[in-house]
Amino acid sequence: MASYKLNSENLSKFSGSAAIPAYDRSDVKVGIVHVGIGGFHRAHEAYYTDQLLHKEGNKDWGICGVALLDFDQKIYQTLKDQDGLYTLIVKELDGTLTKTIVGSIVEYLFAPENPAAVIDKMAHQDIKIITLTITEGGYNYNEATKKFDFANPLIQHDLENPTAPKTIFGYLTQALKARKEQHLKGVAIQSCDNVQGNGHMIQNMLLSYVEKAAPSLVEWIHANVTFPNSMVDRITPATSLVDISALKENSGIDDAWPVVCEPFKQWVIEDDFAAGRPAWENVGAQFVSDVVPYEKMKLSLLNAGHSVLGILGALKGYATIDEAVHDPAISQFLKLYMDIEVTPVLGNLEGVDLKSYKHSLIQRFGNIYIKDQIDRICSETSAKLPIFILPTINAQLKESGSVKLAAFVIAAWAIYSLGFDENGNPLVIKDALAEVLHQKAIEAKNEPKEFLSIESVFGDLKKSEVFVDAYRESYDDILKHGVEKCVLDLNNEILNKI
Repeated sequence: MASYKLNSENLSKFSGSAAIPAYDRSDVKVGIVHVGIGGFHRAHEAYYTDQLLHKEGNKDWGICGVALLDFDQKIYQTLKDQDGLYTLIVKELDGTLTKTIVGSIVEYLFAPENPAAVIDKMAHQDIKIITLTITEGGYNYNEATKKFDFANPLIQHDLENPTAPKTIFGYLTQALKARKEQHLKGVAIQSCDNVQGNGHMIQNMLLSYVEKAAPSLVEWIHANVTFPNSMVDRITPATSLVDISALKENSGIDDAWPVVCEPFKQWVIEDDFAAGRPAWENVGAQFVSDVVPYEKMKLSLLNAGHSVLGILGALKGYATIDEAVHDPAISQFLKLYMDIEVTPVLGNLEGVDLKSYKHSLIQRFGNIYIKDQIDRICSETSAKLPIFILPTINAQLKESGSVKLAAFVIAAWAIYSLGFDENGNPLVIKDALAEVLHQKAIEAKNEPKEFLSIESVFGDLKKSEVFVDAYRESYDDILKHGVEKCVLDLNNEILNKI
């Protein structure tokens, strides 16, 4: 099949191969600045917004995508070359592919290239919402101190170079300062990251920074800026070269960076927007007064479940999440973890069929067409576990409940951090704390408790004798017998008690 480069000029050529924007993109005005234009944003918020732009009366809600980090230059250049267009490929459970060319990103900026342009765009009067996917680690939160980490060298840079920032906090501060000086309305700053109370988190971290960087701005932010919480959900694995080639060969779409995802999607949003918002509810989002029950369920079950499968699967030598969940022992372990340790601490989930939700997660994880890479799921685990698993551990310890399964996962992570699977193959460890993790993993071979001394990850968990005992037992067993036997034994031990 003949192929054509994906751009505005060739868009009409793809109408037989994919759904294409039926609205006039040149007539769309930017009302949202989004920071972090990776795969998840493009499978989620940008897709919801694209679908909304197909409805009358929504042309003021186009997106300006900001690539914040030097690392993001490739995605910026790709979107620039493709006029902001990209293909979203939904991999259905039966293997069929649903393809949509998404057109909601109508502007794009590369922050390291032109910081002033990003600040000016965020401060523009047309901008009503600034949304974020900056990953769990991007919030600069220290788990041990429960405070903003001013020791971060990038934060120190922003304090010393306010007009040429490198972090989201530096950019937001300068943009909000400009809005105040120009007597403009405030904005909503909306996190779309997997952080519990993500709106509260960005609010608290930003205000911590502003109190030092621009203290006169604090009162204005309190009066003019809102920080709606949200819960986001759509499994979006890294795009592979196979995905890119298949799209070109089978559909004639030469897209340098399409996005692949599962069919399921969910977006639950606190309705608290300072300057108006899109009617995302018309395309499937839910606006609620309290996001907490939804996000707690999702973070503690789906995100934690991903980490469980990733860590245990990596040690066994699996490459993808579906391989791990189709291992009967690991699948049983995950089900027991969700039922015995997570479910009792979730509290009241009114209107949620929890049993059905947990069952659906196993199906979603097992989608053999998604092929979500385990090294992607295990990346930045040091930022993920304090959000996904530690709250469950702490809640169970408070109620004198079970932590044996969670302790097993932490022990497995300590062994994973040595850098090899159980077949002797090297593991690709992508983590901001990779060196610290590796050093503590080595020390743990002599004293397992040493791994728990990473306070920025575990806080004071090492002070719990109950947890340390369970963790130490699992650590010794895994090193001696391997993950497979230990998982089977632990499953049987627990099942025999039920």
